[in-house]
Amino acid sequence: MKERTSSEHPATMDTMDTVHLYEFAVIRYLPRVEREEFINIGIIMMCKRRKWLRVKLRVDERKLEAFSSPCSAEEVCRQADLFTRIAEGGPAAGHFAGLPVEERFRWLTAEKSACLATSRPHPGITSDLDATFSRLVDDFL
Repeated sequence: MKERTSSEHPATMDTMDTVHLYEFAVIRYLPRVEREEFINIGIIMMCKRRKWLRVKLRVDERKLEAFSSPCSAEEVCRQADLFTRIAEGGPAAGHFAGLPVEERFRWLTAEKSACLATSRPHPGITSDLDATFSRLVDDFL
């Protein structure tokens, strides 16, 4: 299983008692778009107020085989890595690098007709962004 995590701020341990509004979406790989079947391969989560954006990718080769995927796990990871690069906002994000986290999140979660897509964004509140992100990864991946 191949994994990759990005973090807008590497030291994001929430020690404040503040409640944060966040949004998340599930990143999906559609092996055959016309069949509308998908495999969850990642989570993207954003908190605008904290300027916090994180992506976790986890591509399970067994699931790709079960869906008769035309792409290997490495090919899917290479395509999905765009989510990580844009979330990180560094030079590898190209012209997205200068955008605020909420604009990068909106671009990444916009509806697409491609082999990589996301669920609709879902809102939530938490006092610990990192713990909530980890729970979402465990729940959906």
